[in-house]
Amino acid sequence: MSTSMPSWSEKALVLLRQMNNFHLPGSKLTQCLRFVIDGKHVGWIPPPAVASELSRFPEVFSPPQGDSIALRPSLSSYKKRSEAVHEVLRQLKEENAFACLRGWREEKYEVMPQFCDGSLMCMERSATILFGVKRYGVHVNGYVHDETGKICMWLARRSPTKQTYPGRLDNLAAGGLAAGNSVKQTLLKECEEEACIPACTAKAARPVSSVSYTYEDHEGIFPESQFVFDLKLPSEFKPQIGDGEVEEFHLLPLHKVKDLLVSDDFKPNSAMVVLDFLIRHSYVEPDSEPYYQEFVTGLHRSL
Repeated sequence: MSTSMPSWSEKALVLLRQMNNFHLPGSKLTQCLRFVIDGKHVGWIPPPAVASELSRFPEVFSPPQGDSIALRPSLSSYKKRSEAVHEVLRQLKEENAFACLRGWREEKYEVMPQFCDGSLMCMERSATILFGVKRYGVHVNGYVHDETGKICMWLARRSPTKQTYPGRLDNLAAGGLAAGNSVKQTLLKECEEEACIPACTAKAARPVSSVSYTYEDHEGIFPESQFVFDLKLPSEFKPQIGDGEVEEFHLLPLHKVKDLLVSDDFKPNSAMVVLDFLIRHSYVEPDSEPYYQEFVTGLHRSL
């Protein structure tokens, strides 16, 4: 008995559910310990492996109390917390305690309850998933209008040597929000480094949305939020390979981009950013897509 192939709408719904699987029944959400700094909830620590390793460092982490693990109150400043946790992570990396630490980047992310709050400390990027700390980034949708006025989008093909999602399709430019950098600084930096887009051009990018989701895998918890920019480019502009994180660029009509975003060829969170673009530009509409409401909800789900 033959079964019908899933529709585009069904495939997109699967993508969104996968990227929000921390909210689904059977996830680690109900088992995780809250990570607390100065009385503020900043993350989720998955049991039992991470909590067990942290218990080896009682001068940094208080013993679990109820449903939470907290930094010691004696670590009373941004500097003290950042340095103490960094030394713990360095030791765990040397001991090869967690697979994610093999991707150590020497890049720090801020740790805060919400983006509007002051940062309580910074942490090595590769370790944030052990603590379920929310990570922020910037994604740029680069597009042009063709001779008929229709939108075409620039996509990047990630380098095959990238640590994550090698060889997958991606947004024109994107990158994590490193400690000490603003959203605008990150936008200009990633545009220049990844696609050789000069600042005078990149400054025209408009902040249009944020895409938020939380997923888990065997390595940890990924609460993430991406600041989304749309950048209308001159028709004659062609991005160039910059720092080597991109292998090549493609300019594609939106109907082709729409098909690709539900394929295994696309980096999943970047596919969500493209879906957000298609919705905002009325290329995906409620009368034609039965899961339109679920799309909108799934693109903007925070803990």
